[in-house]
Amino acid sequence: MSFKLSFNGETQTFDKKVRLIDLTNGDKTIIAALVNGRIRELDYDVYYDSKIEFLTIKDHDAMGIYERGLRFIFAMAAHACYPKTRLKLNYSISRSIFAQIIEGKNKIVTKEMVTNISNKMHEIVENNYEFARTIVTNDKACDIYKTYNLFDKEEILKYREEKTVHFYICNGYFNYMYGKMVPSTGYIMNFKLIPYNQGIIIQYPRSETGGQIPPFSDEPTFRDTLNKSMDWGNLVNLSSVAAINEHIKTPEAVTLINMCEDRHNRMLSELGQEIQNRIKDIRIICIAGPSSSGKTTFADRLTVELISRGINPIRISIDDYYKNREDVPKDENGDYDFESINALDIEYFNENLNDLLEGKRVDLPTFSFKENARKKGRSIKIGPNDPIIIEGIHALSEDLTPTIPKYLKYKIYIAPQAQVNIDYENPISLTDIRLIRRIVRDNKYRGTTAEDTIKMWPSVRKGEFNWIYKTQENADYVFDSFLNYEMCVLRIYALPLLYKIDKDGEYGPDAERLIKLLKYFKNVDEKWIPCNSLLKEFIGGSCYRDSNEF
Repeated sequence: MSFKLSFNGETQTFDKKVRLIDLTNGDKTIIAALVNGRIRELDYDVYYDSKIEFLTIKDHDAMGIYERGLRFIFAMAAHACYPKTRLKLNYSISRSIFAQIIEGKNKIVTKEMVTNISNKMHEIVENNYEFARTIVTNDKACDIYKTYNLFDKEEILKYREEKTVHFYICNGYFNYMYGKMVPSTGYIMNFKLIPYNQGIIIQYPRSETGGQIPPFSDEPTFRDTLNKSMDWGNLVNLSSVAAINEHIKTPEAVTLINMCEDRHNRMLSELGQEIQNRIKDIRIICIAGPSSSGKTTFADRLTVELISRGINPIRISIDDYYKNREDVPKDENGDYDFESINALDIEYFNENLNDLLEGKRVDLPTFSFKENARKKGRSIKIGPNDPIIIEGIHALSEDLTPTIPKYLKYKIYIAPQAQVNIDYENPISLTDIRLIRRIVRDNKYRGTTAEDTIKMWPSVRKGEFNWIYKTQENADYVFDSFLNYEMCVLRIYALPLLYKIDKDGEYGPDAERLIKLLKYFKNVDEKWIPCNSLLKEFIGGSCYRDSNEF
C-alpha cells in the first residue's frame, strides 16, 4: 500500500517504508525530524502519510539531541583514555557543560588530559560510529553499569517505573543519556573543550545563537553561585535524583523540606546583614531574574528580613510604568514587545524615584493591564534611610535607572541554580525546572493549560536572553531559589497537566521530556512546606498572597 511524504517543499509517493535518514541526502546538519508534529530519530521508519520537517541545530528540539550525543561521545572518549576515572557533568557558565574527572575522591584534570580527550573525541567523530539502540532488562542494565563503573546509573534504576532500559551501543561502548540520539558520531562535528577551574568546559552549538557556539564568557559571579549549590548538595547528599529520593524516608519528608528551607533562611539572613552593613549608602534595592525564579515571594521575604533589622523598605512595581499600548515597540514579527525595556516609561520612573529620594511625597501610578492604561495609585513618602525595592525583568539594567548613581543601588539576581543530576553524566536543565514551575503556577492562578505555557515559552526565553542574562554579572548578590525537594512536589501538579498534551502534537516532545524527568522523583507530602516558602508561589498557599494574586 503506497503512502505520501511531504518534505522539503514537495510530496513524494512511496510503496515501502523508508528511513528518515534516507531522505536527507547525507546532510549531517540535519539532526532529527518532526513527523506529523512528533519528533523522531533519523533511523525512524516512515510507512504512512506524513508531513516531515527536518530539524537542524538551529531548532531547540534538535539542539537537545545534539547535546546528548556530545555528552555520550565525551563520556566514551574519557572512558577510553582514563578507564579508572568517573565523570560528573553539569550545566555551567557561558551556556556550556562543565565536566569534572574524578579518581577516587580527587578531581584530576590537566591540560594533557583535555588534549587527549579532545583528540579521542575527534577520532570518534571522524570514524562516524553508529549509535545502535538496544533494549535490555533492568537486571542486565545493572550488569552493564557495573562493567563501566556507572554505579550512579544503577541507583536511579530503582526509581524507574519501566522494567527495561534503552541503551545505545557505539563501537562496543554502552551508555544511555535518557533521550533520543543522532544516528552516528559523525553528526557531532562542532564542539570545543577548554580547561577551566579544575575541570573542562564543553562548548557546543546553541539554537538561540543560530546554531553557532557562543563566544566563551567567563562569568565568575554565576560560576561561584553554581559552585556553592554544588558544594551544598554534595555536603548534605542532595546532588542527584536518587540521593533526593533516599531522603524521603517517610511520606512527610520533614527533614528534607526543613534542610532546604533552612538554607534559604540562611541566605536571606546573610543578604540582610550585607544590606544592613551598607544601609547608609543603599537607597535602591534592585531584584531581577528570569521567569519563574520566585522573585515576588523573595521580595516579600527580603522585606520582612529587613524590617526585622529596623529597615523599612518601600516596594515599587516596575510594571506600573508601562507605556500605553500604541507607544510600546514591536518585535521583528510585528507583535508588541512587552519584554523590551523600551516598553517602560523610563523617564517618568526615574522622576518618581528621584523625588522620593529627595524626601518628596509622590503619587505613584498603577497600570491596569485589563484597560491597558496607567491610573493614579497610592501616595507615598519615604524616610531618609528607607530603601526602595524595585523588582522586575530590567531591574539590574543601568538603562532603567540612569539618573540614580551606581553606589546607591544594591543589585540582587535570583534564579534556581540547581546542580542536580539524574546521574553523573545527565544534569537536569535549569530552564526545565523553571518551565515546570511556570506550568504549575500558570494553571493554578491563570487557568492556563500546560500546552499554552509551553507555547509561549520560546518568547519568554527570547526576552531573557535579550534583557536578563547579560545583567547577572552586575549583581551584588545572587540568590539560588532552587529547593532540592521541589520537583518531588511539583510533579504532583505538573504530571496530570502534561499528560493532557497530545503526544503527537507540536508540544508533545516538550511534554515527553518533562514527564520523563518528573517520573524519576518520588512524591513528597506538601503539608510540611512553610507558608512563606518560595515554592508556595507556584503551588499555592502562600501567606503573602491571596489565591488569585500571583
